[in-house]
Amino acid sequence: MTFEEKQAGNGSQVGKSEPYLGEKHQASGKPVANGKAQVSVKQEANGKCDVPRKSLNVYSWQEIQRHNQEADLWLVINRKVYDVTGWVDRHPGGRRVLSHYAGEDATDVFRAMHLELDIVQLYLKPLLIGELAPEEPSQERNKNSQLVEDFQELRRTLETMNMFSASLVFFSLHFIQILILEALAWLMLWYFGNGWPITICISFLLTISQAQSSFLQHDIGHLSIFKKSKWNHLMHKFVMCHLKGLSTKWWNHRHFQHHIKPNIYPKDPDIDVGPLFLIGDLQPVKYGKKKIKYIDYEKQHLYFYLAGLPLLMPVYFNLQSMQVMYLQRHWGDIAWVSSFYIRYFITFGPFYGIFGTVLLIYFVKFLESPWIAYVTQMSHIPMKMSEEENRDWFTTQVLATCNVEQSFFNDWFTGHLNFQIEHHLFPTMPRHNYHKVAPLVKSLCAKYGLQYVNKPLLKAFGDIVRTLKKSAALWMDAYYET
Repeated sequence: MTFEEKQAGNGSQVGKSEPYLGEKHQASGKPVANGKAQVSVKQEANGKCDVPRKSLNVYSWQEIQRHNQEADLWLVINRKVYDVTGWVDRHPGGRRVLSHYAGEDATDVFRAMHLELDIVQLYLKPLLIGELAPEEPSQERNKNSQLVEDFQELRRTLETMNMFSASLVFFSLHFIQILILEALAWLMLWYFGNGWPITICISFLLTISQAQSSFLQHDIGHLSIFKKSKWNHLMHKFVMCHLKGLSTKWWNHRHFQHHIKPNIYPKDPDIDVGPLFLIGDLQPVKYGKKKIKYIDYEKQHLYFYLAGLPLLMPVYFNLQSMQVMYLQRHWGDIAWVSSFYIRYFITFGPFYGIFGTVLLIYFVKFLESPWIAYVTQMSHIPMKMSEEENRDWFTTQVLATCNVEQSFFNDWFTGHLNFQIEHHLFPTMPRHNYHKVAPLVKSLCAKYGLQYVNKPLLKAFGDIVRTLKKSAALWMDAYYET
């Protein structure tokens, strides 16, 4: 195959490349892989492509790292250099996910976040502008190449062990659990009426249903159930929008940023909780030195109980979801989310009326909120937070996450997010396999002197508040420093 590219002065691709590995195109212009293309693309995704290339520019890391702005964005995958500047607005995971890796090696994050590599690689091909010079390492020089290689070998081992294959029985039972809880709530109302004891009882049933729906949508959003992305996307709409009343677009763009750069200022939106809370070691000192005091930060651990826990779901997440849907005109999500409210009005409206049904919806979200807040925050807030340090994928995830001890209750109560380290390293892995791969991950951590943190559930909850108190003390020292 002959592949020739002309390069402009800034290294961007000019002209049109020839069809890649026998690829075909639909009338819409979207690439479609034939059988030969799929085999070759999978080889290329694993860094094993024997197809000869001609006239590809070669680049040093020094040159690549200069292209680290949203208006000039290059990244490296399997030693190949891509100019994704013109692609960022069309990226399904959002533009910020790509900009967070501008000028860096993105091999491991690319493999971690994508399911159907043969299809994704076809979209990447027109963005290819060159490759690393032969004398350049596969990653930036500050990264431990042996650690990167060992992690990639671990992933290949887990793929051989079928650890990325989902049990449809497991997820079907989880889904049935949700439907039974919803149906039981309605049947209790229908049989016993809408008195206060029954209302309280069904609210708790619906709270369990909503929390378990949160965990299920998280699985589907990470493409960890079905082998085809389109089925995951469709089911994600149903669970997230129809069962929970929240936008999938909002969740994807926010959550994927968190995954690729966890606990990294300012790239992880989950740690951007100012001015209500100051977390980590950097943000409190920054606020303190600038004499910023929006609230009484020495009492922020109390605000966590009074505002953070009860308001995360009904206020913060709900308003953010609505804002994103409206401002970005996500009409599909708006239609799906509308079906959530329509379903509640049809199901519970005859018993409570419109106003009473709205109160029920938000009372359930209020009850669900502490559950989700504790589970999502216990694994990250107590861990290392820093500005960008350009670490390798494995180290980045291990330093920013911790696990909670395994038990049947802990697995169910957290949606297996008690295995947060394994989840962050392998986002598309079905959660019922986390406990199987945990010993291998722990072994790799020990080999390179990285702490594999695993703690009891209640201690993990308490560490959130202890960390907030520590951050408040740092703010006070900086604020009152003369």
